[in-house]
Amino acid sequence: MAVIADFAFQGAQMLLVLLLAPLLTGFVRKVKARLMRRQGPSLLQPYRDLIRLLRKDVVLADNASWLFRAIPYLIFAATWVAASLVPTFRSGLMFSWTADLIAIIALLGSARFFLALAGMDVGTAFGGIGSSREVMIASLAEPAMLMIVFAIALIAGSTQLSTMAAFMNSPEVGLRVSLGLGLIALVIVAIAENARIPVDNPATHLELTMVHEAMVLEYSGRHLALIELSAMLKLLLYVSLIACLFAPWGIGGADANAGLLLLGVGAYAAKLAAGGFLLAVFETSIAKMRVFRVPEFLGAALMLALLATLLRFVSRSF
Repeated sequence: MAVIADFAFQGAQMLLVLLLAPLLTGFVRKVKARLMRRQGPSLLQPYRDLIRLLRKDVVLADNASWLFRAIPYLIFAATWVAASLVPTFRSGLMFSWTADLIAIIALLGSARFFLALAGMDVGTAFGGIGSSREVMIASLAEPAMLMIVFAIALIAGSTQLSTMAAFMNSPEVGLRVSLGLGLIALVIVAIAENARIPVDNPATHLELTMVHEAMVLEYSGRHLALIELSAMLKLLLYVSLIACLFAPWGIGGADANAGLLLLGVGAYAAKLAAGGFLLAVFETSIAKMRVFRVPEFLGAALMLALLATLLRFVSRSF
């Protein structure tokens, strides 16, 4: 009976992140539109866009290989699994033993590798530009992310997310400078990894400055729907990760009753809304930076994460 319940909770988490990812994207677009005094699209517009793409036929370039057709499924699978491993409303899920932060970074890195391959597969100029820029961003974002993991793991004593969330929710954690630096660095990395302003603009097409959109220009139909849904899942993953590590309040334990689980779902929804609102406010108040300034932006995250790690070595109270 306990095994069936664990399966049910793990399945509920996988379904929850899949259903909420388009809603979070729609919420961010709606808030941005309202901040610019526009009506904006409906909150449900991302769902309609995905259904419309799923109904369309797939158009492939003549020189597209089998890898080009398989990559959308690989990206979606890797991103969905990574998003499902982050504790949202309950810790101690069936696959929580695999919810290691380094494993999640590896899954996201694999998805990025396949996307860069897809951008170069058909040999278009835009695809090559997008792939080269994506790899440039990855060469700075991934080291910064690993340093953030080291800094937090040195404090929590583990890279396993349920253990880290439990420690961060305990009075033992206190106020630490290294955690503040790690939070700022993680927000910078999340903005860059999700191709948000000021690093990229997900609302633009056919611009020489774009990164993510340049790699997926050749995709259509269900392939494009899977890639778009993967991008939505990735945004939700990073918001969930920040909430899990720095605001783990409301996450129920393995023995939580129905009331605590409902409270956890409500708290998770509130955290997603708060994260989406802050992202919309930030993107509305800042302009997109030029591509050659992105290394400076991500370099700041790497330095902050490195400083957080060094502070931990200097004094345990930091």
